[in-house]
Amino acid sequence: MDRNTLTGFLLIGLLLMLYTYINAPSEAELKRQQFVQDSIARAELIQDSLDLVKNNTTAPTAPVQELPDSVKQQQLAGQFGGFSQAASGTEQEYTLENDLIKVVFSNKGARVKEVVVKKYNKIKNNRGAEPTKSLVKLLEDEKDKFEYLLPVRGSASGTISTEDLFFTATPSGNSISFKADAGGGKYFEQKYTLPANKYHLDYQLNFQGLNDVLTNSNEIKLNWVNHLDKIEDNHTYERNYSSIFFKEADDDPTYCTCTGDTDEQLKNGVKWIAHSNQFFNAGLIAKDKFASADLDIKMFEEDADDLKRLVSQVNIPVNGNSFDMQFYLGPNDYTILKAYGDSYQDIIPYGWSIFGTVNIHIIRPLFLFLKGFIPNAGIIILVLTLLVRAAMYPLTYKMLYSQSKMGAMKPRIAELNKRFGDDKQAAQMETMKLYREYGVSPLGGCLPMVIQMPIWFALYRFFPASIDFRQESFLWATDLSSFDVFAWLPFEIPFYGAHISMFTLLWALTTVLYSW
Repeated sequence: MDRNTLTGFLLIGLLLMLYTYINAPSEAELKRQQFVQDSIARAELIQDSLDLVKNNTTAPTAPVQELPDSVKQQQLAGQFGGFSQAASGTEQEYTLENDLIKVVFSNKGARVKEVVVKKYNKIKNNRGAEPTKSLVKLLEDEKDKFEYLLPVRGSASGTISTEDLFFTATPSGNSISFKADAGGGKYFEQKYTLPANKYHLDYQLNFQGLNDVLTNSNEIKLNWVNHLDKIEDNHTYERNYSSIFFKEADDDPTYCTCTGDTDEQLKNGVKWIAHSNQFFNAGLIAKDKFASADLDIKMFEEDADDLKRLVSQVNIPVNGNSFDMQFYLGPNDYTILKAYGDSYQDIIPYGWSIFGTVNIHIIRPLFLFLKGFIPNAGIIILVLTLLVRAAMYPLTYKMLYSQSKMGAMKPRIAELNKRFGDDKQAAQMETMKLYREYGVSPLGGCLPMVIQMPIWFALYRFFPASIDFRQESFLWATDLSSFDVFAWLPFEIPFYGAHISMFTLLWALTTVLYSW
């Protein structure tokens, strides 16, 4: 071995020793590695224990010692503060019922667990098979929440949820009272009363002696989470017409966007908030007003079980010992909703501005008039459409007449353009002179159409928004508020669907014939 080779090996050896020294784990890293190995060993031990249970093999377990009641109470007091006595119990259900709705309550959280709307059905078509029918239900999803977040003094997190409390229920006739005991005669009460032949609950919150229990006795927060069920057969319409509607105290009613995720912050006092499907809604109407609210909507995929998740976080003022509201749980019927005042009927999406005005003051009264002596909703639609088209005929005639004049003058205008060539101003002046001479207006062909459009758009919005057409049949159609199914196809056509909608085909044909 020559001198250069020996020197090379020595340098390589020194470099390896230096690399090993630099990359050697520190004492902290060694402890970390040991911790990871111990964690893996514990996980394997737990998995072995689970395998033993799975294989019905008895493994030795240490005896579980029951804690004394006094210790349990101390733990609950640390977690729930003054409401520790209401933190344990057994869940029970209670019912209030009239001829229109059946409301099921749970004493855990004192919330509405399910609402059955008795006079309306949910019908699911099964591609030619016999449709399945069941009564419409609201607020029945297990993922729903209706909880008050109480700022309780001495609680572990500073805030407790009423969903974790067991309320003492006291039914009395058509009312039921739920009280969460805070000790010493202090309590938080939710009282529900169901009037006869009404779609609402009279709903009252009572705060008895809670000034020294709550850290903020001026305001509490309601967290209302509602997963909208798919009630109608046409989920596309239902998705587009469902949302959170609301009315701020000094403003007109409006709604969160219906076609995407959104959130709204309401700061100026809120009169009512409604979680609405296409034809049904659950809404809170304050006797005075809510302090503020944060609203949020999450859209689900089309193949999901629910349409949307609606979240309303409502700040409720506690200026006295109680707060009164009404809890509406029923159909989006214009006459019924209007009786609640404060434009609550604007939940029905007839359209805003001129479209809503046309529907409310022209189309709807005309529909109600026809409904008085025509029993079939399909015939009413035909008559209503013919009446509107007849009323629009003078405008349509004027439009067609003006278009005919413009067509007849086309050769003369072309001749003027050819004569003046590049002198556009001179050609324009001569053209206008020609218009005046023959009494032709360039706007005559489009202005009558522009005037008609609000009425036709309003009519288009009226039918799918009116509950009067829901599940009303005509010829082969079983629901005039939705698409008609003349026949189901054994396959699905992209951008078309899996059914033949005969009304759509007839509309296309008659439009062509009418135009001709």
